Amino acid sequence: MRFYCLQAVMRRLKGARYRMRSSSLAMKSPPNELRMLLRHWRDLRGRSQLDLSMDTGVSQRHISFIESGRSIPSRGKLMDIAEALDIPLRERNTLLLAAGYAPIYPDSAWNAPDMQSVAGALRRMLRQHEPFPALVMDRYWNVLMTNDAAPRFFNCFIDLAVHPMPRNLLHLMFDPAGMRPFIANWNDAAKGLLARVHRESVGRVVDEKTKALLAALLAYPGVRAEWQVPEAAGAMPVIPLGFIRDDVVLNYFSLVTTVGTPQTIAAQELRVECMFPADDATERHHTVLMERGSGRNAAVRH
Repeated sequence: MRFYCLQAVMRRLKGARYRMRSSSLAMKSPPNELRMLLRHWRDLRGRSQLDLSMDTGVSQRHISFIESGRSIPSRGKLMDIAEALDIPLRERNTLLLAAGYAPIYPDSAWNAPDMQSVAGALRRMLRQHEPFPALVMDRYWNVLMTNDAAPRFFNCFIDLAVHPMPRNLLHLMFDPAGMRPFIANWNDAAKGLLARVHRESVGRVVDEKTKALLAALLAYPGVRAEWQVPEAAGAMPVIPLGFIRDDVVLNYFSLVTTVGTPQTIAAQELRVECMFPADDATERHHTVLMERGSGRNAAVRH
């Protein structure tokens, strides 16, 4: 009798240990999403497991175990891998969630209280760029702030009031009811802008919302899908954007500024675009244009 009771107890203990091991393995086994995300970013950056190991100090064996679902990295090691792969902050939060960790990068609004020092610096930059247009945009080219010159400039060509806020700079350029009829070198300008969407995307990654933006731009009449393919660089250092006003072409180029060492998603995704005259004639005509105005009511400041 005692022998059979002992056997039953041993069976129960063995079953309990098996269930505990199974539960522990289930907890340690990373979801498919983590494995797929890590492999996706490594492939996107063109890095082998050995390359990534040398960049991070994480053993190649451990990286292989992570990608095969046999191991979960610590949060610190996962962030070391994300840094080595230059993964944007928003996508790093996704990687953390896939590994079972809480996100660490704040996703507050660009004008949230913790962004006031950055917002103040942006306003200072906008003011100092007068009398030329300057805009602050988010990751998807939505205009968040401008200096006084920007709406005055665009109102010299169109009635901005017809285009409700928040305005998207790319839609404003591609829309036949927007700035497009006033762009002198439209084909070249459109190709250049589409190339910039790819080149200047955060982390050099075209995410789903950027793909949707590109699809919307390509849906405008006369916009060709092949314009997304970059062309060989010309002899000029920049491709100027020409605007036609009173039979005069005003040529501008842009300088784009981003926030260095960002620690919030909003800070990383902000961009300042400052327009400069590409030649002396444009600078003279710009002064006359801004003094004369467009004859329209000034747009409401952002």
